[in-house]
Parts: sequence; C-alpha cells; structure tokens
Amino acid sequence: MKKKLKTTLALLVMAMASMAQNVEMTGPDGRLRLKVVNEGETGVSYSVTYDGKQMVDASPLGMKTNVGDFSSGLKLVKHETAQIDTTYQLTRIKTSRVHYQANELVCHLSNAQGQSLSVTFRISCNDIAFRYTLPRHGETGSVRVMEESTGFHFPQQTTTFLCPQSDAMIGWKRTKPSYEEEYKADAPMNERSQYGHGYTFPCLFRVGDDGWVLVSETGVDSRYCGSHLSDADNGLYRIAFPMPEENNGNGTVEPAFSLPGSTPWRTLTVGATLKPIVETTVAWDVVTPRYETKHDYCFGRSTWSWILWQDNSINYDDQVRFIDLAAEMGYEYVLIDAWWDKNIGYERMEQLIAYAQSKKVDVFLWYSSSGYWNDITQSPTNKMDNAIIRKQEMRWMQKLGVKGIKVDFWGGDKQETMRLYEDVLSDADDHGLMVIFHGCTLPRGWERMYPNYVGSEAVLASENLIFQQHFCDNEAFNACLHPFIRNTVGCMEFGGTFLNKRLNRGNDGGTTRRTTDVFQLATAVLFQNPIQNFALAPNNLTDAPQLCIDFMKQVPTTWDEVRYIDGYPGKYVVLARRHGDTWYVAGINATQEPLKLKLSLPMFEGRKTVSFYTDDKQLAPVQKELKLKKGSVAEVTIAPQGGIICM
Repeated sequence: MKKKLKTTLALLVMAMASMAQNVEMTGPDGRLRLKVVNEGETGVSYSVTYDGKQMVDASPLGMKTNVGDFSSGLKLVKHETAQIDTTYQLTRIKTSRVHYQANELVCHLSNAQGQSLSVTFRISCNDIAFRYTLPRHGETGSVRVMEESTGFHFPQQTTTFLCPQSDAMIGWKRTKPSYEEEYKADAPMNERSQYGHGYTFPCLFRVGDDGWVLVSETGVDSRYCGSHLSDADNGLYRIAFPMPEENNGNGTVEPAFSLPGSTPWRTLTVGATLKPIVETTVAWDVVTPRYETKHDYCFGRSTWSWILWQDNSINYDDQVRFIDLAAEMGYEYVLIDAWWDKNIGYERMEQLIAYAQSKKVDVFLWYSSSGYWNDITQSPTNKMDNAIIRKQEMRWMQKLGVKGIKVDFWGGDKQETMRLYEDVLSDADDHGLMVIFHGCTLPRGWERMYPNYVGSEAVLASENLIFQQHFCDNEAFNACLHPFIRNTVGCMEFGGTFLNKRLNRGNDGGTTRRTTDVFQLATAVLFQNPIQNFALAPNNLTDAPQLCIDFMKQVPTTWDEVRYIDGYPGKYVVLARRHGDTWYVAGINATQEPLKLKLSLPMFEGRKTVSFYTDDKQLAPVQKELKLKKGSVAEVTIAPQGGIICM
C-alpha cells in the first residue's frame, strides 16, 4: 500500500511539474493569446486564440535532424520572456515607418536523449512569428534538417483560400514550380490539392465567423530552403520541403546550417476581420538587413513592350518607341525583355541605353536565371548562375548606367536556389543594380533584408491575360485575392494596368479584357511594387481616355501607409494607401452585380468632397466630385468588374 501511494504521489508530482511548464502569453493588447503545452509522449504543442475564440488548435512543434530527433517526445523544460519595442523604416512596401511592439517567449525543449532545442515566439497585437534554434551538440558544428513536425491545426469550421504547389519540371519549358497556379476560394480544408503537394505561401484561412488567419514564413536566405504547407490531414497542415525534382534535380531538399543556428520564421497573422491581414508588417518585423549599401536606389514607373507586343518587340526601333512612351508619361524606367542580346546586340544596346538616358529614362534588362535547370532558350542565358560571368556582366551594365535587372525562370525552393537568389542580389548591389525576380519564389522578408531588392512575380500575373481568354474572364476574381494574400506579405511584380481593350499589339485582336478602365487604374493602387512595369502601349496616348492617361502619369509606386477599408477575398476589395499627404482609396468588384457600399473614410476628415473616378452606365471612365456624408462616409456603387478611386 505504501509503495503504491509513493508511486501515485510521484506521478502526481511529475504531472504537476509538467503542468507547471505549460505557458501562455498574449500580445501587447491582450487579445491574441499563445499557449504552449507539454503533451506527454506526443511532444509539445502550441495553440492560438483571439478574443477568446480558438483560431489554431493544438499544433505540433519540432523537427528531425541528423544530430537528433526533435520530432516526438519533446518536453518543455523552461522558458524566458522579454519585450520587443523597435522602430524601423521601409522604403518599398506598405508603410514607411513601422513601430513594432511584441512580447517574446523563448521555450527551451528537450528530447528523449536530453538534447536541447529552443523555440522563440514573438507575439504582437495580431501576429505570431516563431522559429527554432539549435545549439551545438558536442563536436558537431552543422546540422541537416530531414523534416519538420511544425504544424498548423485549424478548427473544423475553417475554409481556405489557397494556391496549390505544382509538380516540378512541368509547364513552359519545364520551369515550374513558379507560384503561378490558380486559387480556390472558400474551399474545404481536407480537399486534396490540385497536384497533391500542398500549397504555396502565403495561405489564408477563414475560421468560420470567428476570424481570419494568414500563414506564411519570412527570413529565408541562403541558410535554409523555402517551404510550403502540406495537404491537410483532418485540419492539420505541416511544413513541407521542396521536391527532389525541382531545378532539374540540382541541390538537396534537406536544408543545412551551421550550429548554433536558427530556422526561418513561420508567421501567423490573426484577426476578427481582414484588417490585420491587409495591414500586417510581420514579414519585416522579425528580420534584419543582410548588408548595407552605398547606393541610393530610386523607384518609380516603367514601360514594358513585351507584355503586349511580345517577343517580336525586342528590337531597336520598338524599344525606342517604348522609351519615348516612358518619356511622354514621365516614367523613370523602361524594361527591355528577353532576346535583347541576340536581336539588338551588346554593341547596339550601348547606343540604345544612351538614347534612353538622353530622354531621362533609365533601363532594366532581362536575364534568365540559368541555362541548365530548365529548357529555356530566351536569352541571355547562362549569365546569372556563374559568379565569374555574372560579375563581368554586371560590370558592363554598371559602366553603361543600367539601373537594374529582371531575372526570370527559377523553378524551385531548394536551399541551393535560395543561395543563388542571395548571390545575385549581393553582386548586383556591388554594381549599383536593383533586382526584380520573375518566374520565381515568394519573397520572404526580402524588402528589408536586401536594399536593392525590388519585387517578385510569384503570382498568376498579367502575362497570363495575353495567353488565354480564361484568365481575362477571371481577372477580377484573382485581383480581389491578391491584396489579402500574395501582396500583403511581399512586393508583387504583376505588370498590370492595361488600357488596351484587346490584348495584342494593334488593340484589335487576341484576348478581350473584361474589366473596365477604372478597374485597371484601381489596380495600380491596390497592387504594390516599388517599380511598376505597367502594361501601357504607345497607342494608348491616342486611343485611351485622357483622364486615364493623366491618372497614370501621376500615380505613385511607393506608399507611406495602407489601411483596409472593406472587402472579401475573391469578391471585392477597397483599400486606402497614402503617398506623402495624398490618400488614394481604390476599390474593385469581381461580382456580376453592382456593388453598393457605404465606406467610412476617416483619412478625408474635414473634407466635403473628394475627386472620384468611377464607371458610367456604359462602363466608360468618368471623373467627378463625390460628396462625403457626415463622418467622412462615402456612398459608392462599383460596377461589375469595375472600379472606383477616391482622392
């Protein structure tokens, strides 16, 4: 009896000790709550509530590595807390000044062998970021991560807004995955993804009527791979690594880093409404610049012949026309796309670049990322993947005053590929060049990490409107997704704002645009990239409404503040962005019916009217004065596949 009592007492003490190590922490305003729990043999879990409502159920933590198994049997042995209060500047996205306040929780975990792993959580008012840190274990100075146990377990009422991870080595010239698949809106959680490989970041979840969660990652550089989410298993999504076939099999799927070292940050943005999703800065809050620059990079607008005139436009005379268009519009740049090295040639390119500069227009040049992990023939190829050749090329560009490069056709998320992204950025900065990535991965905090980074495509972008009518028919639906998902975590090199009705060179054939002109103007505000390669063409100077041309001459590409006004992913969106002292409120409607809205616009407090762009009954653009009601309320109607702008 005594022995049995002693055993029972010991178990009770152990249980109490285990419970004592369970820990909770809230964000600064107390609404967002994180709970970390010892689950016994299954390991350690975390869960998230907002305003007392369950947003993420108990979800696993841990990883399997070559220095120890931290995927099961983990115990929370101790924790530490701290407060974060910092201010920093952003020059390229969403807001120019960020005041980041968060509570930090460091959980020290131990596996069955007594090896340690820590998890650092940072909890702000609407965001949670967390990452693993591994110490040195004995003499071992490096680690391979075979898989992560990290999961995100959502309540059963959750629906999803997700983009599938594609097969590797498929698509145009075997260049996928490239983050260019189609979204499904309000889809059930446990539905298998299109290709069976899960979903690309960022991932948006609606937790019934309780709120929203956006899941992504940030701080990925040469020391880890880019990850994505697996398919769901009864509401549980896990971190998934790249497929072996990516980048033609080059590079491992297992990331590796030196010890002590840390993984990238996984992020959750949580809110009762979509406002925190749209306005979050968590992608940049928890990262730091990777290098300083001596260059003063300038952002702005650009013309781009390829988007409408395609490959045949990459010749000297057509590029002169687009340089002249840029000059007429007051744009800072022209982008010269693939084949310039063959169709114009290096020697004559020097003449063309000098002509552009004489018109006060600077030049971006297109390059392929490589020549051996896909079947791309568009040139220049085999320039950016080799350090010796890359630096030679960049010295030539620097000598001529080229301001930036667009590097295309990447096709993977492996650590080796992430290393090349970073190498290109670093070498480009040495030569005063900005960098745009196309056919590529999602940027993960890069706007703050790399001073010369401009933006990434990583979305089903404007070029697809040219290729198939299907994408024109669905343009409005997709456009009403991006401000809530893709563009909220990183610059988006979309290349939009068409004023051609027909998407070809002559404005007389090809696919047909279904959206209105004001819809197109609104996307220039809704979509953000610090250098916007707009889809305008020389003919628009005479065949587009003058008010559209005038608007496109003055619209900025960098912003000091963003505010969510109204919307629902895939149906409609209204956002406000501020540039200096000027507010732009832009909205679009993807539904088939006129959308009547009553918008609260406190940024116009004290004003009786605003300048208002809208569609008339014939869906032609008009500009007029809109009266504001008491409390700076605007009553507006947005036409089907139409738009509005208030200024």
